[in-house]
Amino acid sequence: MKTSTFFRSTMFVALAAAAAFAAPVTTGKADLKSAGPLAFGPDGILFVGDSMSAKIFAIDTEDRAANASGAALDVKGIDAKIASALGTMPDQISIKSVAVNPVSKRVYLSVARGKGADGIAVIVRLDASGKISELALDNVKFSSTSLPNPAERANQRMDTITEVRYVSGKVLVAGLSNEEFQSNMRSIPYPFETADNKGASIEMYHGSHGRFETNSPVRTFVPYSINNQQYILAAYTCTPLVKIPVSELKGGAKVKGTTIAELGAGNRPIDMIAYQKGGHEYILMANSNRGVMKLDAAHLDTYKPITAPTDITGIPYQTLDDWKDVKHLEKYDDKLALVLSESNGANDLRTVALP
Repeated sequence: MKTSTFFRSTMFVALAAAAAFAAPVTTGKADLKSAGPLAFGPDGILFVGDSMSAKIFAIDTEDRAANASGAALDVKGIDAKIASALGTMPDQISIKSVAVNPVSKRVYLSVARGKGADGIAVIVRLDASGKISELALDNVKFSSTSLPNPAERANQRMDTITEVRYVSGKVLVAGLSNEEFQSNMRSIPYPFETADNKGASIEMYHGSHGRFETNSPVRTFVPYSINNQQYILAAYTCTPLVKIPVSELKGGAKVKGTTIAELGAGNRPIDMIAYQKGGHEYILMANSNRGVMKLDAAHLDTYKPITAPTDITGIPYQTLDDWKDVKHLEKYDDKLALVLSESNGANDLRTVALP
């Protein structure tokens, strides 16, 4: 019997059709201090993680025209094209995250224009033809919610928000806080309320380090359902893979995740996606130093927790040798992945068949 299923993008389409959904309530300037992780919710709502201001913004893109499957994309030198659209040079922009509107199939990118503290937060989008336009933020419908106790050290502030996902009426946010246990996961109801967004402190066992850790942030995660219970599968630097029950992500809670794989030291996970192919379930993980891994996601409940020093072990995987220098990875539709990869010093954005 299958024990695990992923949250499909079709859930967004169903939610977008819900007449009772409440859109953002403010019209004006969405004053982003930084633009990091992106995620789509229902009805064309784009969630943007802003680590500098320690806020999650929900922006109404008004992008609601349904498109069951977008055209294949192959945009060479996307950084140069974005720079041209913004009136600057390629070395003055940095692409932070990508997201696909599951309804329209338009691609959205968060970008820093300028370097360091002078960088300006920008959101750009591509249509099916690859045309680039800036999402104007000066007069837009939006709402936002603040994250209390954000990381305060200068070298940690940009890790206040490391990943954002929307699942079943909640915005799940990973990152660092200023708590004793710095690793933090928040489950925030949407539409945003004034409720406490303090989040849960996360502890996990890191096999390659041989110890429990509480101060390393989740770098990327994917929502998953195991035996009809909602989890997130979270990946950390040096690549432990950890199961965390969503039901335990309550403000002020101390949650002990279950490490079910160690996938290699000296590596930083970048992005994860889940998908089905040929009746089987898989997870793709893009990494800084270990390429793109394809993990077998069946029977995730059967792997014994890792509680002692160990090297690479746990969930079987293969490295996709033909997926080189991937910087960002997102699911495009049920057959295609969206890949941002570096080639000859420039970044290319293209759709690739799910392996």
